[in-house]
Amino acid sequence: MSKLALAVGPGHTLQQASSLMAERRVGAAVVLDPDAPGPGIFTERDLLISVGRGEDPREERVGDHLTADIVYATPDWTLERAAEAMAKGGFRHLIVLDGADLAGVISVRDIVHSWMTEGARCDVPAGAAGGT
Repeated sequence: MSKLALAVGPGHTLQQASSLMAERRVGAAVVLDPDAPGPGIFTERDLLISVGRGEDPREERVGDHLTADIVYATPDWTLERAAEAMAKGGFRHLIVLDGADLAGVISVRDIVHSWMTEGARCDVPAGAAGGT
């Protein structure tokens, strides 16, 4: 988990947010809005959707392009639980909350890196990989 999450406000433009994301080499930014019930998330996918629609990233605001359904994790989640939530939900970033406080963000990259450093293996039965 990255404990130093990139945070932006809902009033940032998509260009500002994506510039900060590129600088930090992250694929998502936590959106902190005091008027929202919890933190939101703005991802590369949200940017691509907006640009694909022909919207101007210099004019569009992050608050109008947040990921709609957010799943929050807690610090006691296992990597397996986080990976399962991401796979089922079709997303690559998960905001981790400790109570009401932002604890960090976990990404698919974090999970893969952790599994690789722990020597995780992918046991695939013979003949199960590949296509016919």
